[in-house]
Amino acid sequence: MLDFHKLKKLVESNNKFLLTTHVNPDADAIGSELAFYNILKKLKKEVRIINYSETPYYLQFLDDEKIIEKFNKEIHKNIFNETDVIVCLDLNQANRIVKMEPFLRQSTKLKICIDHHQNAENFVDHQFIDTQAAATAHIIYDFIVSTLIVELDEKIALQIYAGLMTDTGSFRFERTTPDIHRIAAHLLEYSINPFYVYDVIYNSGKFGKIKLLGEAINSLQRFGENKELVVMTLMRNSFDTNEVDESDTDGFVNLCMSIEGVKIGLKFLELTDGFKVSLRSKGEIPVHNLAAEFGGGGHKNAAGIRIRNGSLTANKEKIISRTLEFINELEKKNNV
Repeated sequence: MLDFHKLKKLVESNNKFLLTTHVNPDADAIGSELAFYNILKKLKKEVRIINYSETPYYLQFLDDEKIIEKFNKEIHKNIFNETDVIVCLDLNQANRIVKMEPFLRQSTKLKICIDHHQNAENFVDHQFIDTQAAATAHIIYDFIVSTLIVELDEKIALQIYAGLMTDTGSFRFERTTPDIHRIAAHLLEYSINPFYVYDVIYNSGKFGKIKLLGEAINSLQRFGENKELVVMTLMRNSFDTNEVDESDTDGFVNLCMSIEGVKIGLKFLELTDGFKVSLRSKGEIPVHNLAAEFGGGGHKNAAGIRIRNGSLTANKEKIISRTLEFINELEKKNNV
């Protein structure tokens, strides 16, 4: 059980806050930091949100007041030392804020991490990490209801709901417990339209996103003696051709897991500076351990790897080969 009363005391005893989240933020990241922002504003605190990445277009409805700022070194280089507290939400490794990392590490201000991922790095003064939580938004909800630090309202409820809905795969992933449904039901009491939230996030994609999805499907390859590994690959030029960005590939890797007999799915994504790999698995296959071998991390069944100093083509075969070894090792050990 997280010590929410300690977090409450830290919040109440400080005045100026800086909030941030990971590169290429998803709905849980954006929803959690906006909900925490609104908690702080209700307490009359000074607070800013600065993210390394732009907010994806399909999540901008959560930030109707345009609160979130995109990091600019010249504008924001001093802000990490001009606040009382820095709060990192939905991330537990400092490199997840990319070029903001040096400013975070050099800051002498109080640092707090609120997150639900595994393999946490200890780069803050206080960690509020619950790896059993369905989402970081789940933690924010529990913080509010357990401490009564503020009253829930329609705006905070919407932001928490969006994070909870997406990180549970629309309430179908393993951590979708009866308690999660009760939380969702409570949030819906605040005039939230679940169809609207789902529609904006998942059914408002650009035309180019659908074309990119076609390319992703055409790229699928199967590996392993029993075809238990499926790999998807997207190269950088496809983003320019289809006039989309990296955030438009969110969820693509899940298609790998819809194929019969697949145990692990990998999505390779070439970027302007290196590449990333999204990993998914079923059952008791801990892909976060596999990701950790390459400097990544995440959840047991959903993890990621980010390589900045290396090309996709030079590393892809090695990662695929290691993934097949990983599957074989688990089969021998656990008869997966």
